[in-house]
Amino acid sequence: MLKSKNFGWYEITRNLAASFLAFLIATIIIFVVARENANIALKNFFLGAFSSRHNFSKVVEDFIPMVFSGLAINIMFKSGLFSLAADSAFYMSGVVATAIAIGMPLPAGIHQIVILLAGALVGGLLCLIPVVVRKYTGAHELVTSMMLGYITFNFGYWIIREFFLDKNNGVFSTTFAATATLCKMFKGTNIHFGLLIMAAAVIVMWIVVEKSRYGRELSFTGSNENFARYAGIEITTVIIISQFVGGFWAGLGGAVTMIGIFRTFQWVTPVDYVWDGILINLLAGRKPLMIPLAAFFMSSLRVGANIMSRVGHVDSELVAIIQAIIILLIASERFLYRMKQRKEEREALLNRTSNSIQNEEVQIEEVQIEGIKVEGIKIEDVPGSSQS
Repeated sequence: MLKSKNFGWYEITRNLAASFLAFLIATIIIFVVARENANIALKNFFLGAFSSRHNFSKVVEDFIPMVFSGLAINIMFKSGLFSLAADSAFYMSGVVATAIAIGMPLPAGIHQIVILLAGALVGGLLCLIPVVVRKYTGAHELVTSMMLGYITFNFGYWIIREFFLDKNNGVFSTTFAATATLCKMFKGTNIHFGLLIMAAAVIVMWIVVEKSRYGRELSFTGSNENFARYAGIEITTVIIISQFVGGFWAGLGGAVTMIGIFRTFQWVTPVDYVWDGILINLLAGRKPLMIPLAAFFMSSLRVGANIMSRVGHVDSELVAIIQAIIILLIASERFLYRMKQRKEEREALLNRTSNSIQNEEVQIEEVQIEGIKVEGIKIEDVPGSSQS
């Protein structure tokens, strides 16, 4: 039997086609808006992120929290729930990181570890709230998680204003202790050691989702809850773990970003990494190992758009248009579905042909009966063949 090889060709083709169409529309918009500066604007948009060391450093700097957000969304959405609580985990973990960085003096090394673990645990616990509310009240996790975002932002920023505000500027917190911040990996850049923490998180997620028993149970639960229940899987436990782990990664990302990039608390508006995470997860084909590539792609586009807005006089919000188009096309089940259907029909036809050939093949057994060669007949099947 011929077995079809699944290399994710369909998802890759869909993602590439969606990205191409989005870029085509963006290019047309740039030509209409920039006019005589269109060539400069396009060059900065596509290549500006790699035009200098500073710009590339900015790409990596933005890329780290995007990966954490993509990992959080990946495992949370695999459970079949559409919770956006990752933003709440991101923001509140930054508040917790600030509180420990300012108000809890500790030796270097231990200080960073305590901050990262505290931020991750707070993020994990926050992401359990929509699940618990749904279980006991029936409220949809999407609505609950969106409301949770408003609560965490206002409560978190109240904590900063009340206990850690720098009275001189009246907006940001006081400066973090030197023992609390993550060191820079390369002199003259903002690339910090959170990059290594992020890489470790990607590997752990790949093992959990792709190689573990829990990953298989999570996949069954998200794709068919009734089948998972019939198979004896503890659905509630699987969902709770997925939401906690997703919040753990979001919280870790928030803490890494806060003590890796900033020296004071500067999130005076709600963060919106969750939408980046959704797009990155879609572009990655829901594969943990592909999330860094998708995040790097989006980060480079965003940096390029900012450069384009300064040089080519085109609004950097063009990236939002590209994101929206890609999400719409990838989320549409009918986009390029006919191509997949034709391929599946060809593979089914080949499989049927192979099966029919195998069924028609008969092993021929040669048996010598009284000096005569008979094919395909056993001696005991021949009447009167018993030798006297």
